[in-house]
Amino acid sequence: MSIALTPAQNRFLRGQAHDLKALLQIGGKGVTPAFLAELDEVLERHELIKVKVAAEDREARDTMIAELATRSGSALVQRIGHIAIFYRPSKEKRQIVLPRS
Repeated sequence: MSIALTPAQNRFLRGQAHDLKALLQIGGKGVTPAFLAELDEVLERHELIKVKVAAEDREARDTMIAELATRSGSALVQRIGHIAIFYRPSKEKRQIVLPRS
């Protein structure tokens, strides 16, 4: 289950993610249980992360990004080339406060 964001929230998160570096990189092995566990842990800690997707073609990247968002329960904030930005609020300690509208 993915999170639905308003356009204002999406714009706010894109601004927050601008200076972030990619924390995870997914490669040729694709979406593995180990990668999903790591993604879950990093999302819980940081809430907003960049992931570098090193797939051969655009369709493969789009498929991987959609699968990551769905299986991690996060929202895809933005995708530019090989970089995808994901957001999921922390269950324990929320750090990012989203605008209401």
